[in-house]
Amino acid sequence: MRRYLGLSLVACLTYSLVAPLISVAMTDLPSTLAVFLSNAVMFVTIGLVIAYRGLSVRPYLSHPRTPYIGAMGVLLTIGLLTYYRALELGPVSIVVPIYGLFIVISSLAGIVAFDETVTPRKIAAILLSVLAIVLMSI
Repeated sequence: MRRYLGLSLVACLTYSLVAPLISVAMTDLPSTLAVFLSNAVMFVTIGLVIAYRGLSVRPYLSHPRTPYIGAMGVLLTIGLLTYYRALELGPVSIVVPIYGLFIVISSLAGIVAFDETVTPRKIAAILLSVLAIVLMSI
């Protein structure tokens, strides 16, 4: 099996538990604090992984691609703040499928921005994904 497939599966399984846990946590905790605390745990954990691997962040602070990481950080922050707030206000069974449209949008961006191959199967998969998300959200 290709390594990225296994990693994708682990990411899917672990991330699948995030929304239900967020929803439970936010019964007594504001969404902004939930974002802060969960990402503080992530920040510390990633820092430990970087230290364990002996990596240095400093050379990458002036890397030509670092502005892309900065832009991604802004978008990720907006996405997480709004996602957590949506989970605070609405049911997981509706919020998560709508949020899941990022898969479709990311796929389309990959096709448009990175000239990825378009096949009838990919088009069908994207359309069926949209249909599934619409059906789950109504």
